[in-house]
Amino acid sequence: MTTKPWHGIVVAATLPFKDDLSVDYDRFQEHVRFLAENGAHGITPNGSLGEYQVLTAEERARVVELAVEAAPTGFSVVPGVGAYGSAESRLWTEQAQQAGAHAVLALPPNAYRANSDEIVDHYETLSEVGLPIVAYNNPFDTRVDLTAELLSRIAEIENVVAVKEFSGDIRRITSIQRLAPNLDVLSGADDNIFEAALLGAVGWIGGFSNSMPRICAKIYELGITGQVAEGRKLYQQLQPAFQWDTTHTFVQAIKLSQEVAGYYGGPTRPPRNALSQEDREQVIKDVELALSAAI
Repeated sequence: MTTKPWHGIVVAATLPFKDDLSVDYDRFQEHVRFLAENGAHGITPNGSLGEYQVLTAEERARVVELAVEAAPTGFSVVPGVGAYGSAESRLWTEQAQQAGAHAVLALPPNAYRANSDEIVDHYETLSEVGLPIVAYNNPFDTRVDLTAELLSRIAEIENVVAVKEFSGDIRRITSIQRLAPNLDVLSGADDNIFEAALLGAVGWIGGFSNSMPRICAKIYELGITGQVAEGRKLYQQLQPAFQWDTTHTFVQAIKLSQEVAGYYGGPTRPPRNALSQEDREQVIKDVELALSAAI
């Protein structure tokens, strides 16, 4: 394991479904082991890419248990615990702790647009469980923006250790470092990972590491070590594919990228439909370009 379980490349894992849309638990465990053997440092099950919103409670719990079971020594498991309310998020945090997870990734409550005090209360509730918490700023899905100012309050809560920053505003990193210096900043979007790493992000919870973990490990290494010239050259080749991570169809695109790379991606559950033929062709083109990168 890296120094802290939320450091390094923690893959926001896709979840394989069979043709009948039941969870393929065997393939999921194979995927955990594949990532551990190919440059990733950990995995986040039950995030948006894991389609947690359309899982039953039994499926969601089993995914965490199997991730912990399949993870080799030194490979971290940081489940998503997003939910409509704080009580449910706390239950998932407790379940992650009981399963043996190392930390959790926690969205703000997303039933409605919570105010700052409600958001702070939410993270205080989760902190009572005792696991390290990575706050997740995704203002597009939650309608809540964890600004640097708000994070400076959240950072005072025991057990809140980091933030997955997904606003798309690269300026946020230095703002958070200035206003909440004890909070680790993790890149949450594939299409600004190189910039984020250059600015001091100490981890990356991303999507295309599902299909090209060794290439992702390379661009991350070039960023955190400040190898700008080589990193820019590689990044230009990866950027067309990485930009799908911040589109409406990111789950379908990343599952398709796994197929292009020669692995199993599988279908998505409704309400997500298959990609249009035009988008499918473009994803394949962009991913093939990324996979041709010499590393």
